[in-house]
Amino acid sequence: MTIRKNVLTGLAVIATAALGLTACSANAPAPAPGAADAGEITVYNAQHESLAQEWVDAFTAETGIKVTVRNGSDTEMSNQIIQEGQASPADVFLTENSPAMAQVENAGLFADIDQATLDQVPAEFRPSTNKWTGIAARSTVFVYDPKKISADQLPKSMLDLAKPEWKGKWAASPTGADFHAIVAALLELEGEAATTEWLAGMKENFTAYKGNSTAMKAVNAGEVDAALIYHYYFFGDQAKTGENSNNVSSHYFKNQDPGAFVSVSGGGVLASSKNAAQAQEFLKFVTGKAGQEILKTGTSFEYAVGSEVASNEKLVPLEELQAPTVDPAKLNSAKVAELMNKAGLL
Repeated sequence: MTIRKNVLTGLAVIATAALGLTACSANAPAPAPGAADAGEITVYNAQHESLAQEWVDAFTAETGIKVTVRNGSDTEMSNQIIQEGQASPADVFLTENSPAMAQVENAGLFADIDQATLDQVPAEFRPSTNKWTGIAARSTVFVYDPKKISADQLPKSMLDLAKPEWKGKWAASPTGADFHAIVAALLELEGEAATTEWLAGMKENFTAYKGNSTAMKAVNAGEVDAALIYHYYFFGDQAKTGENSNNVSSHYFKNQDPGAFVSVSGGGVLASSKNAAQAQEFLKFVTGKAGQEILKTGTSFEYAVGSEVASNEKLVPLEELQAPTVDPAKLNSAKVAELMNKAGLL
């Protein structure tokens, strides 16, 4: 009798637990329509991790498509894709700057972008080949200490920074993809001889720091008078405590100067993708209104370039930057590395 009673008690407990689980399942949120068979993609991401994750989370919430993200630098990710070739598990590639996109394009590894996606991005923020598309943008800027450099002493052109009077007065982060993009634009705009000459002057005049934020912090701390970086480092720091930028002002070269270069962040679908439809849908989302609104309202402070979405109101409007016209497809990262190595900058 005791054994029979224990067995019945155990069965009752199991039944109660089962009822509890059923009740919990009934109260759980219903999955998004079609989520079970929506598919999944892998994104090789060289954009800021936080920004890419915002895009991914919003995209998955809207479509049910799962996204695996592998993070790395522009050059690291582009070289990996080229090495993997047709066997790459990547479906989509996102970058901070254009040269890495051009590198993958030149290797013949991108699929054509859906026309509906291209139509969301103005031509000035896409390569002429349309093998990938712009997803965001960043402007070159000269941050400086106004206590050391007055407005009338600011360089009229980025090219002036190679002149003897700027020796020891400015900084940069020459090993980063950001700076390589700036040099790539200079090469495209002014040619190899002028770029070689400028890099030689840079070598004589500048102070090297590792990372744009570190260079700006050095200006803020009075270690160096100025630094050539991208705009969003200042705005990002100001949105936090401002402790690394409160003593800094920003100078935009404008006038189609090489120093007014606007670098396009890129997105492309790999020709080897086994999830091409979902990959194309992701890129359409990023360049669409919802994806570009994340740039407008988020904390990346990068420029929105698609779907007629305005950028963050704190930024100098893109149309006021007077940026030079540069075809992103023609930015040559290999040649830049060669010239910078010859100049002793790498």
